[in-house]
Amino acid sequence: MASPKKSAPPPADAPRRIVTKEEASEQIREVGHKIFTDIIRKNRKPEMKFPIRSLANVKYNPKKGYFEILGKQSTRTLTYNTVKSFAQSMRLLATTKKDLLDKNDIAGKREVYYNSKSWGECRFDEQPESDTLLDDIEGMLGINREQLGYIPEERGGDVTGPLTVIDRNPTSGEVVKINCAKLGSGAWSIPSRVEHLQFESKAKFILVIETASLFQRLVHHRYYEKADCILISMSGVPTRACRRFIRRLADDRRLPVLVFTDGDPYGYCNIYRTLKVGSGQAAHINSFFCVPQAQYLGVTPDDIKTYHLEDATHPLEEVDIKRAKDALKNDPFIRHHKPWQDALNKMLALGVRIEQQAFAKHGLNYVLDTYLPDKLKRRDFLP
Repeated sequence: MASPKKSAPPPADAPRRIVTKEEASEQIREVGHKIFTDIIRKNRKPEMKFPIRSLANVKYNPKKGYFEILGKQSTRTLTYNTVKSFAQSMRLLATTKKDLLDKNDIAGKREVYYNSKSWGECRFDEQPESDTLLDDIEGMLGINREQLGYIPEERGGDVTGPLTVIDRNPTSGEVVKINCAKLGSGAWSIPSRVEHLQFESKAKFILVIETASLFQRLVHHRYYEKADCILISMSGVPTRACRRFIRRLADDRRLPVLVFTDGDPYGYCNIYRTLKVGSGQAAHINSFFCVPQAQYLGVTPDDIKTYHLEDATHPLEEVDIKRAKDALKNDPFIRHHKPWQDALNKMLALGVRIEQQAFAKHGLNYVLDTYLPDKLKRRDFLP
């Protein structure tokens, strides 16, 4: 079975180095000192600047391989009308420094919301308020929130195959080695924080899969032994932890990354695009969480005819059509790559979408016995 070529070494502009807790704490202290100076010594209204997190404030850099944030910022100035939001910003910065960084502790987004109930009049009324502010602070500091001590609520993804993950006991510091090929019928769950992990593997590539059901089929039949690959399940749009884990593993072991999703605009423009180049909402940290070496294996509109799946498709819904047309018009990544424009236009012309499980028309294991080996042999991938 042919396999993807090994990746080249990470580019010179690979993700920035990890910020220490001491450095992050000092950066927050400097923000507080500037605001103190503006109020007490310069007698002027203090302000904080946050990058605007949207697709309209990014550009796609094909050399670097991800969405870069542009210079548009929003300014939060202390006025009569903004005193509550300004106070909330300062209180959250203080909590981050004193309770998390300085004490080497962690917190979830939900805990942040409830912690604010002791903040008096500057408490958050609803969790979306604290979530948005935490994202703003992450952007202002240029430090991802995992390094600030905030852990995501969602699962990171599942991993199996010829990979040994080297972890540490958080209490004792003892080294823990997890052999992902020796977990029986299960898989190893990616933790919320992955920067400290190390890897041992002789796999040829990483295969990233959208749906849990297809991942379980490949695990059940130990496809990773036949293909000599590491299998990773995203279960939809990949979490930050999942994206960062794939990036670190691919960079560390110089492994190609192939992505296998449903053949629909959501799989292309949300799941795959987010994994490969990031998103507008997280443009300030895309260099850290994207996987620019990723390539798209399938399912593509061309696969429908090639594998005789015409009667295993579903009509595009209005939301699919809108998403595809919007991507063709506004998404910098899609607009840069003609093969993706062709794929979306062909999907719109056919008026159908197709799921990963459609290959079961030819037999439950057709996808692992025929489709995947064929795609790997032909190296028929989208950028």
